[in-house]
Amino acid sequence: MNILYTAEATVEGGREGHGRTSDGRLDVDLSVPEEMGGRAGSGTNPEQLVAVGFAACFQSALLSVAQGRSLDASGSTITARVGLGPTGHGGFGLTVDLDLHAPHLSRDDAEELMARADKLCPYSNATRGNVDVTLMVDGAVLERSAA
Repeated sequence: MNILYTAEATVEGGREGHGRTSDGRLDVDLSVPEEMGGRAGSGTNPEQLVAVGFAACFQSALLSVAQGRSLDASGSTITARVGLGPTGHGGFGLTVDLDLHAPHLSRDDAEELMARADKLCPYSNATRGNVDVTLMVDGAVLERSAA
């Protein structure tokens, strides 16, 4: 694979620590949520960072597909929900819900764009087969045969 960009970040202190990208553009305190036994400090957590990254990447893929198909995806949003829980095999795993709201698209067009974006998005490709990802439009789950 021809690498186009590499992000670099360093964390000290794990989930109760501090993270910073090598270019200094992201500089965040980290806190464990109360739901995970933490003190609910003012910092963010890895799951929130994954949610923002996945949503941004997925929506970029969706907007690209929409443009190529002359569909109006303006004003659309992707809401990502990243869940963390025990796998039952001694480790922890993630789940991801990606929910599209697209005020200018028909339900059929929205579902088709979600399915096509899922094939294009690097996060989708990286997690496929490893993370349960659910695609939705306005809270309703897509059938996987949409594209």
